[in-house]
Amino acid sequence: MPLVGSGFSVLSEDFAAAPHRYFAWLREQAPVHYEPAIDSYFVSRHQDVKRVLTDHEAFTTETLQVRAEPVMRGPVLAQMTGAEHTAKRKIVVRGFTGQALQDQIRAIRTNAADLIAPFLPRGRVDLVNDFGKPFAVLVTLDILGLDTKDWRQVAVWNSGITEFITSIVLTPERRRHCLDCAEQLEAYLAPVIEHRRRHPGEDLISKLCTAEFDGIAMSDRDVTALIINVLVAATEPADKTLASLFKHLIDHPEQMARIRRDPSLLPAAIAETLRYTPPVQLIPRQAEREAVFAGTTVPAGATVFCVIGAANRDPDAFTAPDTFDIDRADLGTARSFTAAAQHLAFGTGLHQCVGAAFARAEIETVAAMLLPLLDDVRYSPGFDYRETGLYTRGPASLSLDFTPVHEGGTSTGTGTGTG
Repeated sequence: MPLVGSGFSVLSEDFAAAPHRYFAWLREQAPVHYEPAIDSYFVSRHQDVKRVLTDHEAFTTETLQVRAEPVMRGPVLAQMTGAEHTAKRKIVVRGFTGQALQDQIRAIRTNAADLIAPFLPRGRVDLVNDFGKPFAVLVTLDILGLDTKDWRQVAVWNSGITEFITSIVLTPERRRHCLDCAEQLEAYLAPVIEHRRRHPGEDLISKLCTAEFDGIAMSDRDVTALIINVLVAATEPADKTLASLFKHLIDHPEQMARIRRDPSLLPAAIAETLRYTPPVQLIPRQAEREAVFAGTTVPAGATVFCVIGAANRDPDAFTAPDTFDIDRADLGTARSFTAAAQHLAFGTGLHQCVGAAFARAEIETVAAMLLPLLDDVRYSPGFDYRETGLYTRGPASLSLDFTPVHEGGTSTGTGTGTG
């Protein structure tokens, strides 16, 4: 455990460089850590985080009005409650389950095969920048029914919107840039929404445009906010989780070898990746009334950040929590992608991530396709591993070398795929 002075700050460069080094200290010495610069409290024990995320009356998503609504161009799912939340969540969830999910898996396979193909003969790929980031955006555009030729532009706007939501401190210049991105994306979506209202298809935007809530169709503002909601939520965690999964398997070659022999172990490896290095590290809530954690009082109206990374490594919740172990008995792979998950990577309770089933299918499909193609996969010579991000966190890059695949040797997953 690092030596922590009285001036410890979650906003410090030391914490940003390696948050996991401070998790045990936070849980044991400062389970309710106050950050005066942003007037916010950070809770890090599993039981406290679970309490904040499941007690929706005491801890609301009111903070999102300031943190998300300006760039979402309207209220997001996590801000809603009651009948409105139930109805609108159902509409979005329908776009990510059942037959829709089967169609998406085909799109996932096609996009993944097309993106990885140029790198196979070279025997080298940066799994984050060459593959993960473009892949996450392309697949999400496919689901929404947006033109994938615009993916680079959409990725820039999406990145600005994500920066607004996930920055703890924003300079006025960056804030302006993020809001500009949101306004440009809103303008880009307006004619699409108008067209889908008149000529709906099978895509998610069409479903949002034609869905009714209490007999009332959703306004353009509602639809825009939900599209941006899906775009940010579906792209942010995907590339980070995929790269982290490969990093952990390369670091644990015996577990990698077992998964290669028995691909049915892949879901357990993904679940353990989500626990060990969750892509979303902080989830904010607002205390509606005074609350006490570990003898410390959090005042009413305060912002409370749940430190998901620390909660997921709490020894009171997991045995040997700092070990990556796909055989972990206390995780429960089957429920790791549901609201009953023991890890808290997707949040939990009412506002548990709507795309959890999709995220699982997406990462499982891609990893199952890449593993046989990336034979003898290892870090590229001279590669220096680094993670970035405080709110969402993942590898900055992941440069990998593998045995080159020559023409005709890609039978494991190129083309459109079946299923």
